Amino acid sequence: HTEIMIFLLLAMSTDHSKCAAGPRLNNNQLYKFSYTTDVLLDRTRGSKEGSAGYRIHTDVDVSLVWRDPSSKDEQLIQFVISNVRFEHVSPRSEKKNIIHGSTAESLMGKTKLAALTKPFLVHLKNGKVKAFYSYWTEPAVIKNIKRGVASLLQVQLHTGKVIENDVSGRCTVEYKAVKGQVTRTKILDTCRTPETGFTTHIQVLGVSRKSSSVTVFTLEDGFIRSAVAEETHLLVLRARRSTATKVVSKQTFTLVGTEAGPLEAAGKDVTEVVKSIDAKLAAVGIVAEKVKSKCKGCPSLLEHWQSQQKLLEPTSLSKASAPRSFLALIQSIRKASKDEILKVLKSASKTSLPQVVDAVTSSQTTASLDAMLEFLNFTDAKSFVLQERFLYACGFASHPNERMLRALLDISKGKISKIDIKESVVIIMGALVHKLCQKGGCNLPTVVEVKKLILNGPDSTKVESEVQMYLLALKNSLLPEAIPIFTKYAESEVGAYSTIALTALQRYDVSLMTDEVKYTVNRVYHQNRRIYEKNVRAAAADVILSSNPSYMEIKNLLLSIGNLPHEMNKYMLSKIQDILRFQMPASKVIQQAMRDMVSYNYDRFSKVGSSSAFSGFMAQSADVTSTYSLDILYSGSGILRRSNMNIYGASKGATLHGLQVAIEAQGLESLIAATPDEGEEDLESFAGMSALLFDVQLRPVTFFKGYSDLMSKMFSMSGEPMNVVKGLILLTDHSEVIQLQSGLKANAEFQGGLAIDISGGMEISLWYRESKTSVNNRGALVVTGNVTVDMDFMRAGVEVSFETEAALDFITTVQFSEYPFLVCMQMDKATFPVSEYVTKYEGLLSGKSAVSHKSRKQRVPGSEFPLHQENSNMCKKVFGSSW
Repeated sequence: HTEIMIFLLLAMSTDHSKCAAGPRLNNNQLYKFSYTTDVLLDRTRGSKEGSAGYRIHTDVDVSLVWRDPSSKDEQLIQFVISNVRFEHVSPRSEKKNIIHGSTAESLMGKTKLAALTKPFLVHLKNGKVKAFYSYWTEPAVIKNIKRGVASLLQVQLHTGKVIENDVSGRCTVEYKAVKGQVTRTKILDTCRTPETGFTTHIQVLGVSRKSSSVTVFTLEDGFIRSAVAEETHLLVLRARRSTATKVVSKQTFTLVGTEAGPLEAAGKDVTEVVKSIDAKLAAVGIVAEKVKSKCKGCPSLLEHWQSQQKLLEPTSLSKASAPRSFLALIQSIRKASKDEILKVLKSASKTSLPQVVDAVTSSQTTASLDAMLEFLNFTDAKSFVLQERFLYACGFASHPNERMLRALLDISKGKISKIDIKESVVIIMGALVHKLCQKGGCNLPTVVEVKKLILNGPDSTKVESEVQMYLLALKNSLLPEAIPIFTKYAESEVGAYSTIALTALQRYDVSLMTDEVKYTVNRVYHQNRRIYEKNVRAAAADVILSSNPSYMEIKNLLLSIGNLPHEMNKYMLSKIQDILRFQMPASKVIQQAMRDMVSYNYDRFSKVGSSSAFSGFMAQSADVTSTYSLDILYSGSGILRRSNMNIYGASKGATLHGLQVAIEAQGLESLIAATPDEGEEDLESFAGMSALLFDVQLRPVTFFKGYSDLMSKMFSMSGEPMNVVKGLILLTDHSEVIQLQSGLKANAEFQGGLAIDISGGMEISLWYRESKTSVNNRGALVVTGNVTVDMDFMRAGVEVSFETEAALDFITTVQFSEYPFLVCMQMDKATFPVSEYVTKYEGLLSGKSAVSHKSRKQRVPGSEFPLHQENSNMCKKVFGSSW
């Protein structure tokens, strides 16, 4: 028995040694390969003929230097690249063929060509690259091309999934082996490389990347006959899928013949053999290294700014040239030092300086933040505008870090001359906490400190404006720990606290709305414990209706209609009808509850009034659906109590609260000798406006507060709207380095800039017994996507972009000389242009270049958004035949 066992074991071990784990080279043989690699850049729908890019042809000699005597699958292999040629990836006319007549030496330079043709070694064990030997002094771009060739020898001869290191990084790879052929699929999403990029935290405005990498190996007698690789990367702007680029990289490695080669070297191990060949050879790593691209002949930041300054003056902000210049300026600032940035800040004109502050802050580099902190003086009340622009740009930051939050925390602890700035600092800190928590940074020391500050804030002071400041910061933070605080303040005796708390609760995911939260919100709406202002009750109703309401909650809401103040009856009816018409999530439960005739009857559903709630579509496309909602609540006397305009964007399951402008007014009944509604008898005269922009709540603006302030403003009102937010915002910000298997790198940059001007106003004419509120939105948007492959001596790229300019006005006119008073709402969108551009470029170190441009322009006609029929009838009465 023992003899049989020994025989079987010997047979098994012999059989195993025959089964190769990877490709094996024969001793004394030189394998001659032809190698080609292409890189092609274009729009996603572009044809190969018009693509930018280039092709490298070389010959590669491969030979065995050493094999481990105890293992046939451990080999040291030498590669020698020769006969290097370059050409365009697609045919060119003679005028655009910038490579025509050039040699590899004239394109690359003598040094780089010599480095590329210098032999390099690869230590291959069981088909995996264990070490890549080259020279430290070689340019990184040359070493990377060599790594791209070496990676084509890494192949596993049996089916399976494995983690491998190669030029692309550390990646999960799937092998599929079928008779003489192996297919290697690299799962690129898993690749870990030393170069990390960043992307916008707002999904709707972000960039999605779809990548694939497949290499097909053909084998004969245990060695590679050919390797054909194709790698594709598609980068698409989610909000507009036509703004997209693709990078296609191909490699072809074909055996063209064999001849007698060098003898195998003697030696015990790899390092000893490598040393004996050339002591300067070093294991420099198979993963591609960073390549620093130098910009030759590029203007300095100051020179760039001087050429762009006019385009960033306030008068140009509604034109698309403003955000385009803003994006270009950010690119320059990101490469600049703190001193260079300070020079620009100090040289900018007084009118263009706020736009420079937007650009510097949005750049989000260490140097740009240091420059801003040195430049701004928070003890100087005169630079209030610059301080607020800095804070808002921090709030809209696409990829903020802990250092930015720390800077704001330090500012909040220091001396601040204006109370408005102190409030903005704390409110914006809440927005940064939310963004950092989204990225998994909730436990960073500064985040923990700020969370503690804002969570303890509301109960730490008795000053009304400070409590509101902390509540607004918590509203921005969206911390689950803040829900109990909002639940408590929802029942506050101060109407402003309740409104902030309830509107904050509405922003949370429905899954966080516990029974306790729901009981509290229902208590507020139904006034179980005390009387509340109408706008507080309306806010409570909004929370109930958007938080997956139960049958009983809806039934109780329906039963309350008829017992509410006049205008609130109408508002609630309009809200219910809007949910049904727009088929919102609560519509099914409402339909169930309306089957009960006690809840749903003519008496209840025929209440008159002027308040309303209406939702509609602004734009619908395959990429994004944009919706708006307008809610208006009046007091019984006909004066506006609350106007709320919202714009949302939704794309592939992600939602963005693009804009909310809320105008609130109270205590104005004395102006027209009217009786205030229940619970609102002692309210101080007040009117103000609050804006939420791209999910960030901004500091509210007050039109007037107190009777004396109201009267002075009444007689000095120019009818000019008050600015709420004005500036340049970096909406889309995506930067990444795509490491290609060929060793080349594609740098992808997608940026979207918005120039925005939101203003609002309220006018009251006692003579005509008429009031008018307006919200004016002006904007210009530019998004650019740029992908470049830069080999230092040769460059190719594609840029796709689109731009538009738009205006949206929302005006409400109320005539309150009789009841029910007349209300006319107008929401107008002006005709706006949309332009799309594609630029492809190729350039050489010598300065020779070829550029091609294509553009498409269209005008989208303006329109008045359709509101409900009742509104149209009212407008005819207000404006008569001119409507």
